[in-house]
Amino acid sequence: MAPGRFLLPVMKWIIILLLLVLSRPLLAQKQYWNADYDSLYYTLKQQSADTARVRTLVHLLRVTELSEPTRRVQATELVAELLRLNARTRQLPTEAPYQELQAGLRLWQQEQYTGALAAMQQAIELFDEAGQPVPALLIDLAPIYNKLRDSDRRFAYFSRKLQQYRVHGPRENEAACYVVLGGTYRHRGDYNQAISHYLHAADLLRHFNRRLFSNELMVAGSTYAEWGNTRKALYYLQQASIWNDKSKIAGLQRFYSEHAVANLYLQLQNLPAAARFIDKALQTARADSLNSGIYTAYALILQSQLLIARQQPAAALPLLRRAQQLSDSLQMDITGRPGEFALDATWARYYTALGNYPPAEKHWQKAYALATAANFQMLRPKYLRELVRFEAAHGTPAKAQQYSLAYLALQDTLNKMQGGNLLAQYEGERIEQKQNEQIARLRQEKELQALRLRQRNQLLAVALLALVLISGLGVMVYRQLQTNRRTLAQLRQTQNQLVQSEKWAFVGEVSAGIAHELQNPLNFMKRFAEVSTSLVDNMDHKTGTPALEQEILLGLRQNLQEISQHGIRASAIIKDMLEHARTGTGQRITTDLNALVLEYLQLARQSQEFRESAAVVGVETSLSPDLPPVPVVPPDMGRVLLNLFTNAFYAVTQRQQSGEPNYEPMVRVDSSLVPGAVQVRVHDNGTGMPEEVRNKVFEAFFTTKPLGEGTGLGLSLSHDIVKGHGGTISVASEEGRGTQFTITLPTK
Repeated sequence: MAPGRFLLPVMKWIIILLLLVLSRPLLAQKQYWNADYDSLYYTLKQQSADTARVRTLVHLLRVTELSEPTRRVQATELVAELLRLNARTRQLPTEAPYQELQAGLRLWQQEQYTGALAAMQQAIELFDEAGQPVPALLIDLAPIYNKLRDSDRRFAYFSRKLQQYRVHGPRENEAACYVVLGGTYRHRGDYNQAISHYLHAADLLRHFNRRLFSNELMVAGSTYAEWGNTRKALYYLQQASIWNDKSKIAGLQRFYSEHAVANLYLQLQNLPAAARFIDKALQTARADSLNSGIYTAYALILQSQLLIARQQPAAALPLLRRAQQLSDSLQMDITGRPGEFALDATWARYYTALGNYPPAEKHWQKAYALATAANFQMLRPKYLRELVRFEAAHGTPAKAQQYSLAYLALQDTLNKMQGGNLLAQYEGERIEQKQNEQIARLRQEKELQALRLRQRNQLLAVALLALVLISGLGVMVYRQLQTNRRTLAQLRQTQNQLVQSEKWAFVGEVSAGIAHELQNPLNFMKRFAEVSTSLVDNMDHKTGTPALEQEILLGLRQNLQEISQHGIRASAIIKDMLEHARTGTGQRITTDLNALVLEYLQLARQSQEFRESAAVVGVETSLSPDLPPVPVVPPDMGRVLLNLFTNAFYAVTQRQQSGEPNYEPMVRVDSSLVPGAVQVRVHDNGTGMPEEVRNKVFEAFFTTKPLGEGTGLGLSLSHDIVKGHGGTISVASEEGRGTQFTITLPTK
């Protein structure tokens, strides 16, 4: 083989292996962003090796949502364990970011938010220097800014980090900045920019985090609902629900989607659909052991709004009281991860439905005050609009006018900020981006077609040159082929002549053997016939002696018996030759070999007892019950078995007749299953065979029996029959000890 032909396959496999090795870290990273926190935490509990625990702890801290109080406590313990283990393993490139993270978590738990924010930001800078993406940590800075009521600094920080990550990466951190900035724009009431940032984040998250990707689709849908574009809202919420089912996302992520869809159906007054999703959201919230109280409160408010919309305010009262208890005990803000926490607004609607207007007005004013204090511009116009409607409906026009002026001023500001088509700017950018990609693809296809055209022309030129060369080679090959054909014809003719010569040589050898074997009985017959003729001639002369005549008649009888015996032997030789010629002409059928062995063993034993009634021969059989049926020609295989059994009985009888003391003649037959075949063994403890006899035992016309007792064709015929069945027959013998013949036949 040429070196190039050998190296090409080797290089191909080396490249494939390199790609697999290089892709494993990418696959692992993509998988652990999608890993469930509880699954990783359970894995950590099962691990004992320090190095494995360090890797799992790093993954856990990267996906932990620090906005949840319980998770913050767990994260503090996880960081401490990570630093403790790394002191032994020295596995982390640097401990500095985790030390800052540990300090930030402790300050956060002590409600020292300014110090916590500084430590967290320093941890992020250190993670950036180490090239480690921490999107969850970036997103979890937003709640600290909310506690400090400093949305401007939050906006400035994440805008700066977004520019950094867009240029230098990683894209995971870039997606996190889009998520937080989207929330900032939403709180300001700039729905256009909010949705654009949410969709930007979703496009990035699609490639590495299914859970957050679904969440951003849900948030985009919820924001469209607040903006008033219910068609787009329903589209994105349905996409989020489909993605949740496809990715088998459960827990709070599913709650967010169910809560948002239920809220949208309440706005659309589709109460049956709203009730269905509220029940799902309530079940999901109660199933979460960590944050059940917070999200149960959200679901109870939706259920209360549904009952008020159905004009069943009395049924809503216990639900509102339970939600109020949860809010007070957990110190819940007016907004959270699922969106607006409309507790005061729902109390206001409850009292309005009962006709109790003073507490209703009080709750509307409280809701507006909370939204203003938190600088949630998305809620202020909504609550101002509700206050205008409430005051106008209950005869306080001065208050209604005051709220109307505030509403109009705020709404003008928001309209200037985001336009009036209720469609996010990024939606248009997406369309333009797709068009640009299509144009670029068309240009690329055009260039590719031109390249292919040039390559095709080059190939045509090469093909023409190759055609000329091939034509010349074809003429040479044709001439060589003609020469080879003539040579082959001569070889075949010579081969046929050799085959015919071999055939005639074989026929001559066989004919000579037959003639030699037939010559002996014929010579005996001729001699005895001549003697008989002489005796008859002597009887023509009267001897006058009766005793002499009687002796002549006895001699004639004996001669005639000899003639008959040798005639029978000649007939047996011819019969065996005919049998030899007919071998292999029968139809094979699947046969129980054990049954065939027993049948012909019994036949051989009866024949032996008939010939040698005085000889008592012991017979033992050990036939395997697991022997499968074997495809054989039963008469042919029976002839083989009968020949082996007859020879065995003959051998033990001959040894018994030698007068050896304490000798017990024994013939043993057994069968067994070997891999892919079955075996039948015929063993006797007779006279055995010397080596020179053993080497010729399967040759035609070879026999050790006295003249007239064997033709020498039995074992030769048996050998050909077994060979014709695809099997083998072998012999093992020791002179004076016995002989064993082994037949091996394939099972298929």
